Amino acid sequence: MTIRRFLTTVFLFLNTGYALIAQRVEPAFWWVGMKDTRLQLLIHEKNIAETQPKLAYAGVRVAKVTKVKSPNYLFIDLVVGPAAKPGTFPIQFLKNGKSVMTYPYELKARSTGSAQRQGYTPADVMYLITPDRFANGNPANDNVPGLPDPASRTGRDTRHGGDIQGIVDHLDYIKDMGFTALWINPLIENKMQQASYHGYASTDFYKIDPRFGTNEAYRDLSKAATKKGIKLVIDMIMNHCGSGHWWMADLPTDDWLNYQNKPEITNHSRETNQDPHASDYDKKRFADGWFVSAMPDMNQRNPLLAQYLIQNTIWWIEYADLHGIRMDTYPYPDKNFMAEWSRRVMQEYPNFSMVGEEWSMNPAIIAFWQKGKQNRNGYVSYMPNMFDFPQQNALVSALNEDDKIYNQGLMKLYQTLALDFLYETPTNLVVFPDNHDMSRFYTQINEKFDRWKMGMVQVLTTRGIPQFFYGTEVLMTNPKSDRHDEIRGEMPGGWADHTANAFTGKGLTDQQREAQQFLKQLLQWRQRTPAVQTGKLTHFAASNGIYVYFRHNASQKVMVVMNKNAEARSLELANYAELLNGHQTARNIQTGQTQMLGQSLTVPAMSAVIWEVK
Repeated sequence: MTIRRFLTTVFLFLNTGYALIAQRVEPAFWWVGMKDTRLQLLIHEKNIAETQPKLAYAGVRVAKVTKVKSPNYLFIDLVVGPAAKPGTFPIQFLKNGKSVMTYPYELKARSTGSAQRQGYTPADVMYLITPDRFANGNPANDNVPGLPDPASRTGRDTRHGGDIQGIVDHLDYIKDMGFTALWINPLIENKMQQASYHGYASTDFYKIDPRFGTNEAYRDLSKAATKKGIKLVIDMIMNHCGSGHWWMADLPTDDWLNYQNKPEITNHSRETNQDPHASDYDKKRFADGWFVSAMPDMNQRNPLLAQYLIQNTIWWIEYADLHGIRMDTYPYPDKNFMAEWSRRVMQEYPNFSMVGEEWSMNPAIIAFWQKGKQNRNGYVSYMPNMFDFPQQNALVSALNEDDKIYNQGLMKLYQTLALDFLYETPTNLVVFPDNHDMSRFYTQINEKFDRWKMGMVQVLTTRGIPQFFYGTEVLMTNPKSDRHDEIRGEMPGGWADHTANAFTGKGLTDQQREAQQFLKQLLQWRQRTPAVQTGKLTHFAASNGIYVYFRHNASQKVMVVMNKNAEARSLELANYAELLNGHQTARNIQTGQTQMLGQSLTVPAMSAVIWEVK
């Protein structure tokens, strides 16, 4: 509902003689035609528990009213049946039989095909943006009255002013590079005293932070991105909120938070979710402990809070027409809640995409959370995608280590991918060279440009869904420290006073321009190459600094060779006969040169070469 329409509705209801609720109704509106007909309304208003709600609207009924410890809350469970039509109706709040408050509740019509929306797939490549550091499209919203943590581009963990408009302004750049999905770090309100820029300490789950823009601006971003063929992915947190969240001053129940009266910090022992020997103490401390003191741990075992969080997720998908979710700290909330959360979302949107963050280097730990995995403890998950942290770690090791040492170098990459038998669907893993929480990839590989190129090739040609952090294409680094504040540096060209501009190429070094063009060529080629998107992966054990693998389907075959040696190497093609027999030529997609497939193939030093085999 737009502000103008809402005010018009308020005016009409005021003219009926009703007083309107002054504080909160969440969700403020909903949709007809959802598969799950349950709808829970959270009402927050002084002494609202003294009232009884009443409504009369065809297809909608009150199933239950729940009063809690705080008298300022009322939870109303509605059933929005199949017969309900779009429209607005009054919810009256009666005291001693008289209406003392009214809220005009709206049920909207869903967009055509909403339930069948297609999420991101292995055919897509995701671009990750930290919005405060990408581009400042509207300097007027850098500081907003009533919000602490003023903008300052100097100092540690400060806000720099990047916003939604800055992203909208550069959608053409993102599209032209070849990215087809856009994951943005959290944009919802973070009304925190400091370090609010990163967005992970939510203070209002239904509101975009005004320093980034408005709810309407976020929805407009989604529309603009969709028109350009870019799928929007929201970053969500089910585990915790910010200590400045509006409900912290008036918690509904004694168990809304874990360790509510005496906070304890989590032990970060994520293995307790799978460990058959884990103590109850460790399991509770991990799942219920606060991530940090500024991020209270929410108790998803409270059914009111659980329903609130699930509905909030569905609300954003429907409201902003989203195509995917990135779920922060996936193993930290109650694991049974996360199973129900993922089930409910996928029930409403069967083709939707979600990816969970489980920062473990052990594939068995990550595999536990993926949909379809048959876990020995009986745990069932509905999460289709997980981040492949083991693959990222193996890639960095593969590029940095000495291949002459047994089981080091490229062998690490081979061995890690060989563990794909642990995953139910390894092709749905999200692969990446780095992200917003770790040192930049170029820093991790000691700023070796040839290794950077090899890494780009590997991420874009292995199985899975590739993801790149903004600025990777222009070799952004964090040489001074691995502090998050430095890792999430300003995108060159995102501020008017920058001398270098990644969006136009002005002021970039020759090497930065070469890197940008190199990645752009690969991204655009991948869009045209189904075998690399969804084809089978067949690889050969790494040896002597050489790693060879193929991506292939019934009509297309691609050969990738990584050569870590300081000199060119000649490949004996007989070793790969099972995939090369019957093929006469190979086209180097980086140079465009085609050569006959004879007895050998030469691979330049310190390179990763992609051949389309004909």
